[in-house]
Amino acid sequence: MDKIINILAEQYAENFSSKEDDVAYASAEATLQMHPHAHLQSSHLQGKLLETISCLLQPARILEIGTFTGFSALCLAKGLQQNGKLHTIELREEDGIIAQNNFDRSLLKEKIQLHIGDAHQIVATLNEAWDIVFIDADKTGYIDYYELILPLVKSNGLIIADNVLFHGDVLEETIKGKSAKAIHAFNEHIKKDTRVEQVLLTVRDGLLLIRKLS
Repeated sequence: MDKIINILAEQYAENFSSKEDDVAYASAEATLQMHPHAHLQSSHLQGKLLETISCLLQPARILEIGTFTGFSALCLAKGLQQNGKLHTIELREEDGIIAQNNFDRSLLKEKIQLHIGDAHQIVATLNEAWDIVFIDADKTGYIDYYELILPLVKSNGLIIADNVLFHGDVLEETIKGKSAKAIHAFNEHIKKDTRVEQVLLTVRDGLLLIRKLS
């Protein structure tokens, strides 16, 4: 399945949702028009949802695993406390350069710290306790990322995992492809984890909201 959300419903939802700020909107549009892998970017609707969650929780520290060109980081950073910080990690240097250019145009640039490299290695060096973590990286690594960061998430903190419906492939009777199988395994892993409670939202490609209990 390539499209699991009715495109007219998604457009209608966007039409009746507030817009992102000018920098976030422009960065998203530039990626959609020019990046060969633009489908990896969060949608405008999803970005606004991330922004709203962040503004409601008013986090001091946010971790993002998978920066891409920076749109989701710009949205999440809107809710940071006055002295808050968002750390975002991107494996690919070329996308990191684009993201940094987008951050530099934002009024929030001092609150966003970009790291280029392997998240498995970088997370351990940050020495932070996280209020929100957004996971949107290689799908086969989701369980490892989750287990790496869960001990570092504050009690009642939130982990948000993207693409948990994986284009609808996880809905098939026989799940094919290593990424779809990995995402289904991740969803099963969270379902069985008594350390958290979760809700899976059918927004775009699926968002799993995971709340740490203690």
